[in-house]
Amino acid sequence: MATTRLIPLHVGEGRSISTAISDIIEYVENPDKTDGFQLVTGYQCDTRSADMEFLFSKRLYEQKTGRVRGKDNVIAYHLRQSFAPGEITPEEANRLGYELAKRFTKNRNAFIVATHIDKQHIHNHIIINSVSLSHTRKFRNFWNSSRAIRRLSDTICIENGYSIIEKPEGYGQTYNKWEGDVSRLSHRDRLCLAIDEALAKNPASFDAFLALMRLAGYETKGTANPSFRGGSQKRGIRMDTLGHGYSAEDIKAVISGKKKHTPKRSAPVSTPPKKQNNLLIDVEAKLAEGKGAGYENWAKLYNLKQMAQTVLFLQQNGLMDYDELSEKAARAAEKYHTLSDEIKSAEQRLAEIAALEKNIVDYARTRETYVAYRKGGYSKQFRSAHESEIILHQAAKAFFDQLGITKLPAMKALKSEYAELLSKKKAAYSEYRKSREEMRELLTAKANIEQILGIETKEKSTQEKTK
Repeated sequence: MATTRLIPLHVGEGRSISTAISDIIEYVENPDKTDGFQLVTGYQCDTRSADMEFLFSKRLYEQKTGRVRGKDNVIAYHLRQSFAPGEITPEEANRLGYELAKRFTKNRNAFIVATHIDKQHIHNHIIINSVSLSHTRKFRNFWNSSRAIRRLSDTICIENGYSIIEKPEGYGQTYNKWEGDVSRLSHRDRLCLAIDEALAKNPASFDAFLALMRLAGYETKGTANPSFRGGSQKRGIRMDTLGHGYSAEDIKAVISGKKKHTPKRSAPVSTPPKKQNNLLIDVEAKLAEGKGAGYENWAKLYNLKQMAQTVLFLQQNGLMDYDELSEKAARAAEKYHTLSDEIKSAEQRLAEIAALEKNIVDYARTRETYVAYRKGGYSKQFRSAHESEIILHQAAKAFFDQLGITKLPAMKALKSEYAELLSKKKAAYSEYRKSREEMRELLTAKANIEQILGIETKEKSTQEKTK
């Protein structure tokens, strides 16, 4: 079950466009939330330098079109996509977010997808560059865009076998807010929820708290007694009108550790994951660690349920013979690791091609500027005026030198290879997910049967001898 929300990101008061872009990208790529950057992917941009690339594309857009907007300039679009707890893996969520962004932008805009796993529900943060890859157009939010995104997200979920909200109420809501029926809340209650979420991230200062509120889609005004305006609000709401615990003084006291924050609304109850065949608990080992009689009773009851689940699984799959079970588990593990290696190899090559394409484009775009810089005797004045182009050109040249490339490959051939690899990876990924689940079920069942029957495998006996 996935829900979505699209938020246009503006520069805001007291921020430059470069700061605004770097703030949101730094937040969504937080390594503590994305498993050490493992769950961050990008399209037509390097996730490590996406903020600079987005900024550079906007400068190229202004140079090509001559269009310069003021404070209402949309620098990027923040698309949130949340999934029901226990329904999807982080890797799969990231893949679906990537697919959603590509289809929504029709491959015309660069974007990054960061999958956060710091909450009960896995969710994606997708930052879409407002400037197109051609640097001649900007994406503009259109009427009912939230509904269009939700329908597209639902379509992708159905295509991949995931549930959707049958009768959604309201638009653009995250999963936890939808479950809490936020669609019926007032603007003030919504603002209080946003403040609760910001404080849950433990901001180091009041300024950091205000930055988190801006990242959540609220425009801030003032510092002593700030007001916030977001969503469909026509006017800002001052903090001193939100009630006890939500004034600026209250928030500052919470941040400094002098006071504990108590949210107005309780957190929604998450949906428990479906029952699975899990490993049996070694009760004797746990009791040796100092567990009490209460734990022993619970563990024995738990093991009875899991033994029944294991036997049911074996009966359904016709695997009542231990040798046959062992052989099938070994084959499943081998298949899983083979597919995993294939996907990792494809992903590595895809990343190489993407980096190569990016540097080829950067090199070609900035070549005339760099030639003029070189012919001018590497003038400091010229470099100051064209620093971003020169830096990109030198970085691209260093990239080619590092790979030992003397003749640049054709973009058409690279795109063809990329499309072919991506197609193969998608096909392999579907089989990979099935093989991973099959391997887990078989290995779990095998381990449970070994514990039930007291079978000692070669691996276990070897481990005992080495102790």
